Amino acid sequence: SCARRKMNLKSERRGIHVDQSELLCKKGCGYYGNPAWQGFCSKCWREEYHKARQKQIQEDWELAERLQREEEEAYASSQSTQGAQSLTFSKFEEKKTNEKTRKVTTVKKFFTASSRAGAKKEIQEAKAPSPSIHRQASIETDRVSKEFIEFIRTYQKPGQDIYKQCKLFLDTMSHKRDLSIEEQSECAQDFYQNVADRLQTRWKVPPEKVEKAMDEVEKYIMTRQYKYVFCPETTDDEKKDLAVQKRIRALHWVTPQMLCVPVSEEIPEVSDMVVKAITDIIEMDSKRVPRDKLACITKCSKHIFNAIKITKNEPASADDFLPTLIYIVLKGNPPRLQSNIQYITRFCNPSRLMTGEDGYYFTNLCCAVAFIEKLDAQSLNLSQEDFDRFMTGQTSPKKQESDSFSPDVCLGVKQMCKSLDLLSQLNERQERIVSEAKKLEKDLIDWTDGITKEVEDIVEKYPLEIKPKSQALAAIDSENVENDKLPPPLQPQVYAG
Repeated sequence: SCARRKMNLKSERRGIHVDQSELLCKKGCGYYGNPAWQGFCSKCWREEYHKARQKQIQEDWELAERLQREEEEAYASSQSTQGAQSLTFSKFEEKKTNEKTRKVTTVKKFFTASSRAGAKKEIQEAKAPSPSIHRQASIETDRVSKEFIEFIRTYQKPGQDIYKQCKLFLDTMSHKRDLSIEEQSECAQDFYQNVADRLQTRWKVPPEKVEKAMDEVEKYIMTRQYKYVFCPETTDDEKKDLAVQKRIRALHWVTPQMLCVPVSEEIPEVSDMVVKAITDIIEMDSKRVPRDKLACITKCSKHIFNAIKITKNEPASADDFLPTLIYIVLKGNPPRLQSNIQYITRFCNPSRLMTGEDGYYFTNLCCAVAFIEKLDAQSLNLSQEDFDRFMTGQTSPKKQESDSFSPDVCLGVKQMCKSLDLLSQLNERQERIVSEAKKLEKDLIDWTDGITKEVEDIVEKYPLEIKPKSQALAAIDSENVENDKLPPPLQPQVYAG
């Protein structure tokens, strides 16, 4: 049984194991990759995006030149100028449509937004927050603006230049509300790159000060942009949020043992760490700056590492961390999880996602969500039948007995688990009774049909012949009421001697 348990543990780990090389950019640059960037890091992904965009521009240019030549030929051969123009215009439209449908490598290959790109301003304005939220946002925006101005004063002339660039960017973005979220993201990423290059090359600012300045720039511009670019209606972010939330609710029955999570919540200190980790991942949604959201993920991850370390009494490994993170996400079901991941991917300073602990933990969170979306019976070391029954809510894994609870667990929780266990057993007995009753009903029907068939076969083989009723015979000793019909009595014979 010990060997079997080890094999089960191996199969469980194989179901949710991710090699550390899989977290890195698939181009081999050494930075962390991201599912939203097709497995590339931010830098390589932008290079691939620009290649695709340049290729599309080149193809459009060649198409335009070819259509121009055809238009000139059609114009020269046509008798009517108006007729030629209408003809070439229709040909232009037809060829352009055909070219677009035949393209394989386009920008959409890298930006996989499923909804329409050009949203109306009226739609976004209709999604305006309530007055109280707006007032709160305004207070926070004013506070961040004051802090940013105080910060850039310490940078003197470079600070003035930064402030000028930020105001110009915000003004530009206010006129680009109708662009797709991917295009707005591209503008933000270009802005981060340009400001960082400007500080390094033009103002010769040291790297550590550039990093600090970029954090403040991100905080300033994204606090102002948050309500326009977080979960916009032009994307399917909200649809994905609901899908993930529904999926996590359906997986509420998953236990730490199924995921091979090396965390014992019976230890009070470990239980506190688990609660803090869940609180941190839920708190991520309340932050407005991508860096602050990343900080919540990092705090959550550190609490997970501490919980594993206390349980195992040794440092946690990467193979221990990912299953535990999956368990924390399942237990916490963070609000708007996909929207937060997309927002961080689109508008965080890319250098923070490519390296460092923030980038590592964020990449693991993306992997955890991907695993949750495709979690199956094999990953949890269950049979397909049990997995389907758990998912549909027909039954649930057996809860732990109240005797195994730690002494500090309240009586109500113990009683609740005991009641759930009894209900589970009662449900199993009820299902068994129903099954046996159906079997008995079938047996009775089969027995009745069998007896009926046997009788019919006997009747058919030995048909019943009914004879007419015969006259009853009188008994010898019965009273004779018809004396006249009897012969006279015998008389004695006298012989003469």
